[in-house]
Amino acid sequence: MKIVHLHQLEKRKVKRDGAEKTFKQVPLSGKDGAPVYALRVFTVEPGGYTPYHRHNYEHMNYIIEGEGVLVNEEGTEQPIEKGDFALVLPDEKHQYRNISDKHNLVIICGVPVEYE
Repeated sequence: MKIVHLHQLEKRKVKRDGAEKTFKQVPLSGKDGAPVYALRVFTVEPGGYTPYHRHNYEHMNYIIEGEGVLVNEEGTEQPIEKGDFALVLPDEKHQYRNISDKHNLVIICGVPVEYE
């Protein structure tokens, strides 16, 4: 069993092409013995965004705080806010954007452990 507080975790800048003002923390993963899922937390600062990308696995997201949009393959921006859940299916192109000019967008992202 493991319990860890988010503020105890190192926050690393996402250094992928297409990412801006985005940071990642990994509270639970295979390194902790998790056999199936890894949980990551992304903090997207005001005006920031994740890469506009796709991958061959699903991920499930929960918005911890803030507001923004989830952009789909057609470029449609779907509003998201604190308390929302989002499912991104395998090979579905997507991007998270923080539309606030004052507050962070903080997202829990669950993925299969082999993709962390």
